[in-house]
Amino acid sequence: MGKKVFVLVSDGVSIRNFTYTSFPILAKEKNIELVFWNSTPFNMQNMDVKEVKINNPKPSAFTDLIKTALIRTELNLFSNRDNDSIYQEYKFPLSFKNLKSSLKSIAIKLIMELFNSENGIRKLRSTMLRLERKTAYYKHCKLVLEKEKPDFLFSTSQRAVTGISPLTAAQDLGVLTGAFIYSWDNVPKATTVLTADYYFVWSDYMKNELLHYQKYISPDQIKVTGTPQFENHFKASLNISRSEFFDAHGLDSSKKYICFSGDDITTSPKDELYLRDLAKAVKNLNSKTHHIGIIFRRCPVDFSNRYDSILEAYEDIIVSVNPIWKKEGGVWNSIMPTKEDYKLQTNIIEHTECVVNLGSSMVFDYAAYNKPCAFMNYNYFNPEEQPEKGVNVYDFVHFRSKPSIDAVCWLNHPDEISMDLENLLTDSTKTVKASQDWFNIINYFPPSQASNRILSTINKLISTN
Repeated sequence: MGKKVFVLVSDGVSIRNFTYTSFPILAKEKNIELVFWNSTPFNMQNMDVKEVKINNPKPSAFTDLIKTALIRTELNLFSNRDNDSIYQEYKFPLSFKNLKSSLKSIAIKLIMELFNSENGIRKLRSTMLRLERKTAYYKHCKLVLEKEKPDFLFSTSQRAVTGISPLTAAQDLGVLTGAFIYSWDNVPKATTVLTADYYFVWSDYMKNELLHYQKYISPDQIKVTGTPQFENHFKASLNISRSEFFDAHGLDSSKKYICFSGDDITTSPKDELYLRDLAKAVKNLNSKTHHIGIIFRRCPVDFSNRYDSILEAYEDIIVSVNPIWKKEGGVWNSIMPTKEDYKLQTNIIEHTECVVNLGSSMVFDYAAYNKPCAFMNYNYFNPEEQPEKGVNVYDFVHFRSKPSIDAVCWLNHPDEISMDLENLLTDSTKTVKASQDWFNIINYFPPSQASNRILSTINKLISTN
């Protein structure tokens, strides 16, 4: 008899990673019945997978309060433990804009004062579970699990507060649980909110991070599998010809294109100025012997008009190829990637020479294609829009995983972009080799086998237990 695995999804990216990849197909081959336990606004009925919907998942209000205090307390402990102030940069400022938000912020500060230790962290985690067990949401989750009787509950994210009740209910019923670390930068940011039996990580590097930061997790609880996030880059069936791609997007077949991958407005509030600077540099190169264009792929959760004037001013150089995502709500995790966008992103990489952005993981997407990445390495801090050296995002802990400074081409000043790009397009061998070494550190190789490794690990855990 086949094993039954519940897959808990709490955002659109997780749906993409575990439905648009080979994950469902391989599950069938392994005689695993997948059931997607869907707490998002998205309808999965047209995705050829079995779905059980969680309508209006509602954790305890106190749980959310404690979660915020937990994250901030952990970041303080990380700072003290490593003697490193960078962890303070991960904190979102507390709000005091009205009475309600002020009372909440005061409560968070009080909780932090009372539980500011490793033992306090454990107590906060226990308290969250105790609070969730009193909610109607927990009781609903327990009823669903009692009816469906899964052998394993796999959460596609470790950070969603809506995942606490489902995992707690499963553990109370004796069902094994696992949580997948959502992104390459998540562990140092203290976003390991869920308490699971097992944690699925991208790499040995991430395993060591988890052991360093989360002292309550033991080595045998961590399974190194890689992430399905990059699997599409190894599916030849997704690729279309250069002529077909160029015709579909009105591109000039005589040009070579580079991709500017936009960031969200929080990460890069002056992102439009980077696009402008890149366009100026390309215009300068084209005045010589080059024939280059820019494909602009905006951040899928950025619906602002901040790029409009740049796109208009440089319409002879920039072609905007927008992500094909569906907006189901007003927050970032209610915006759904589509299968069409999965193919679109793959072909943008296939048919461009390199990518330019501010600190994006797109460096690894391009490394998968043996292509380089350039990082913007200056910032606009002043109203006169004069560039200043240094971007604090590169101080974040996840960038310390790179084995060499040469893993990307550093664009240190607008006036130097033309020369740097010209050198990169002439010979990117050193940069590509270093970026692939970096990719090999942050993700288990081969990347194409991540879904297979995750499912095989789940299978083994069920059989062993």
